[in-house]
Formats: sequence, C-alpha cells, structure tokens
Amino acid sequence: MSQEIAVVGDPEFTTGFRLAGVSRFENVADEQKGTELDDAVTTVLDDEDVGIVVMHDDDLEQLSRNVRQDVETSVEPVVVTIGSGTGGGGLRDQIKRAIGIDLMDEDGDNE
Repeated sequence: MSQEIAVVGDPEFTTGFRLAGVSRFENVADEQKGTELDDAVTTVLDDEDVGIVVMHDDDLEQLSRNVRQDVETSVEPVVVTIGSGTGGGGLRDQIKRAIGIDLMDEDGDNE
C-alpha cells in the first residue's frame, strides 16, 4: 500500500506543494495557528494513509508541548520540516530518526 504526502501550514506554504501534485493538505491561516494548528497536525499524524508530513519549521514553535513532542518523535509518518531555519544538520537528524541509521556517517559507525 502506498502512502501519501501531507502538507500542513498556511495557504502560501501549501500552494507550492499542491501545484506539484500533493493532494493531502491542511491549510491553517497565520491568525488561526494558535487555535487550529494542533488539530491540523494531529489529524495528519493520525491518518494511516499519510507517510510523510511536511511543515514549515517556524510552525513547530506554535505547537503545544504534547503535539510538538508527537511531531519530534514520530517515525510513521515521518515529519519533515523545511524553511529558513532548517540546516543540513536538521535534515540529517530527521533522516536518521526516520530510518534508524546515519546515511552521511563517514566513519561507518551508524549509531
């Protein structure tokens, strides 16, 4: 069974993904993130058809403690954050958490 990609964020963030063919998205306007972002993220995390969740890294700060912990520890679906603050190290950690090994480990001691 194939799983789909879901995108959570404001309409400006999700539009590019929609144009690229992503059909599963949760739009949350900036002024509503304080009240609706937790519900939108929980909805996609609980959806068994979703394998990857894409969010803007700035939105993580607006999540409640419990939902943020769910996002940070989620293995399936994998949550990938992108945006101005995400560096190579952040993506590396996300990949390592998702598959259990560090693909960029040059020493070969995947911990």
